[in-house]
Amino acid sequence: MYYVYMLKNLFTEELYYGYTNDVDRRMEEHNYPNKQWKLVYFEAYLSEKDARTRERHLKHYGQARSHLKNRVSDSLNMEN
Repeated sequence: MYYVYMLKNLFTEELYYGYTNDVDRRMEEHNYPNKQWKLVYFEAYLSEKDARTRERHLKHYGQARSHLKNRVSDSLNMEN
């Protein structure tokens, strides 16, 4: 499986979008040496190409980001 994920920075509230085949490993990499990112959302794909395409849309097309933020607005607004 391949995953597209959204992280929220605990300090700046910046959002980060990425894709991986191992969410746990990727979270460890993002949070080394200090924990500053929280996993807010992820999607699973069988195809790596589908995951890469979705990540590209989230990173380069504001409308894709806006739709996703609206869909998960309660999760984004939760306290750390």
